[in-house]
Amino acid sequence: MNLPKWVFPLFLIFTLFKPQIAIGGFEISSEFLKIAKQDDIFNWMVGIRRRIHENPELGYEEFETSKVIREELDKLGIGYKYPVAVTGVVGFIGSGEPPFVAIRADMDALPMQEMVEWEHKSKVPGKMHACGHDAHVTMLLGAAKILKNHSHLLKGTVVLVFQPAEEGGGGAIHVVDSGILENVKAIFGLHVSPALPLGQVSSKSGTLLAGSGFFEAVITGKGGHAAIPQHSIDPILAASNVVVSLQHLVSREADPLDSQVVTVAKFQGGGAFNVIPDSVTIGGTFRAFSKESFMQLKQRIEEVIIGQATVQRCNATVEFSSKDKPFFPAAINDNRLHEYFQNIAGDILGPSNVKTMLPLMGSEDFAVYQEVIPGYFYFLGMKSESNKKPASAHSPFFEINEDILPFGAAMHASLVANYFTEIQDSETRLNEKHHDEL
Repeated sequence: MNLPKWVFPLFLIFTLFKPQIAIGGFEISSEFLKIAKQDDIFNWMVGIRRRIHENPELGYEEFETSKVIREELDKLGIGYKYPVAVTGVVGFIGSGEPPFVAIRADMDALPMQEMVEWEHKSKVPGKMHACGHDAHVTMLLGAAKILKNHSHLLKGTVVLVFQPAEEGGGGAIHVVDSGILENVKAIFGLHVSPALPLGQVSSKSGTLLAGSGFFEAVITGKGGHAAIPQHSIDPILAASNVVVSLQHLVSREADPLDSQVVTVAKFQGGGAFNVIPDSVTIGGTFRAFSKESFMQLKQRIEEVIIGQATVQRCNATVEFSSKDKPFFPAAINDNRLHEYFQNIAGDILGPSNVKTMLPLMGSEDFAVYQEVIPGYFYFLGMKSESNKKPASAHSPFFEINEDILPFGAAMHASLVANYFTEIQDSETRLNEKHHDEL
């Protein structure tokens, strides 16, 4: 078949630039993972992640981490607001106009000594990125780079949330209180998972993670010599009865179909084998999937501690979550976003790599965003064939498989980029329905 000479150049141009053409929506997501895996972008992300990993900072102390983020955003030409929630950074890509869609990464490390010996081990004694937040920051920066290069196709504004103090400090609360997310339509977040294979995602609609709180109690008796206990009031005995009784709250009072946890993880009292101390301090965490169960646990924990201490002739004071350790609600994924997430993740990773999980009793302050904005949280796998038994998060032997970085960057970029079309399509369907009703 003979074709005009102008057809081939036109076909070549269309083929070369097809990944950057939006046809009835944003259709370049399938290219994002390829882009993120390119050597220059991958190596750039690896360098950032290692730089952050070497200099871990605890909640609200992430000043150097924040500086790294701002330096990279400046290089990319991305505007941002700083400080947000003390050390946080919030960037903006796109038209600067509504709709606004957000992606979040947490920044803080843990007070742990790293036990992994490698070239880029933590340089700060007693501090370590043992939960993957260094990778989270890096993947969000990777997404920012991809989105900035395609910003002319964004039909709205992407909000990049680099959040401090996720590890119990309630950084999300302060970000929400700042008002910077007031007009955001949806927010997405992820967490690395050493249990899932590399490039696999897992989540569910509805309740994903539990609400959590902390408690601390001081049980006071009367100290004395261990050889003559009748002259003392033993707070260790009282505290021991308290610990045993607290375990009955779940086993005897909770509905077996309503998952709850009460764990006493702190027990401090006494300093000598032959001295009964004046007081004992205990503390722990309690978790539940519903607000009703959570508040019931809180009430009963206080009643049991005070009651059992009284039985043993002791006094007790109970304190719950403080400013430094606030309550976190359950993380509840928006049902509509779940369907959307499955479609996008299936396109990028393949449907076989999109898994549905059971709820976990772990908690995440991403839940704070979900109370005010439709939100979706998921887990991204990084387990490799060479590391079939990886250490869990919060372990001093925790390691990041850096091959995960392109997957996270591509998922972040795709979820927000496509969501603008999702919003417009939803509004169109709503208008059509309204028109039909008229």
